[in-house]
Amino acid sequence: MDAWTLEQRGLAGVKRRLRREQRQLKLRRFFRSKQAVIGSLIVLLLALAALLAPVLAPADPLAQTVSDRLAAPGGEYLLGTDKLGRDLLSRIIYGARVSMIVGMSVGLSSMVFGMIVGLYAAYYKALDNVLMRICDGLSAIPSTLLAIALMAMLGQSTFNVILALSIVYIPRMARIARSSALIVKEQTYIEALRSQGASSFRIIWGHIAPNILSAVVVQASYNFANSIITEAALSFLGVGVPAPQPSWGNILSEGREVISSAWWMIVYPGLATALAVMGTNVFGDGLRDILDPHAN
Repeated sequence: MDAWTLEQRGLAGVKRRLRREQRQLKLRRFFRSKQAVIGSLIVLLLALAALLAPVLAPADPLAQTVSDRLAAPGGEYLLGTDKLGRDLLSRIIYGARVSMIVGMSVGLSSMVFGMIVGLYAAYYKALDNVLMRICDGLSAIPSTLLAIALMAMLGQSTFNVILALSIVYIPRMARIARSSALIVKEQTYIEALRSQGASSFRIIWGHIAPNILSAVVVQASYNFANSIITEAALSFLGVGVPAPQPSWGNILSEGREVISSAWWMIVYPGLATALAVMGTNVFGDGLRDILDPHAN
């Protein structure tokens, strides 16, 4: 075995050790961050509630008992019933499924497509003006208004809510990815890679993308939270998830009609929405601190 091979193996071993130490450092930061721990616990509990909805829900969320319509919380119905006699607790638990599916799908899709747009806009000047002007145009419209307009064109369904909200949040993600990529692109080692004949694909996805991932992941967690509350707003306005499928937004919309006599129709789904948004935002703040390269 020649000296060059031994040297390469030694370098590979050093890189593996550095990666292992970085993972251990991030894990220690995670457990030291109260925000990350509390936020992740809230998100995990909500995800488990959504996943185990058939087990946790005390009743069928669509089953109507007209004789028990607008029953107050307590007794057989822990959180009361709605105007059709459906168990409110069961509907809130099943509504968590919609929120978690929408939040995770929008967070992931905005991250993936936002990175693609941002990276190629930063690397190719010819694309930059075109892609960023499109993003500027979409970003200029308030997110809820743009989502309502898209839902009016697409029609009511959970998939269309995900599609509409992804279109709303991709431009924001693209701008963050682009600004981070522009900084990395100017580093000396990127110039060295170009001079060595490395392909654009290798430079973009092998060297620039990993270095902007932390900023993109943090923004994706905020998109997760924003999409939950925007979905609730869309369903509240009657252009989101269609009835009778339960979502926190359409439960709130139904509660608006009977707020004077059934306060629980507003309070409990509102608390569930607030808890989900708070948990994901707190988790995002903790994640930002964990991934900060200047943190101790």
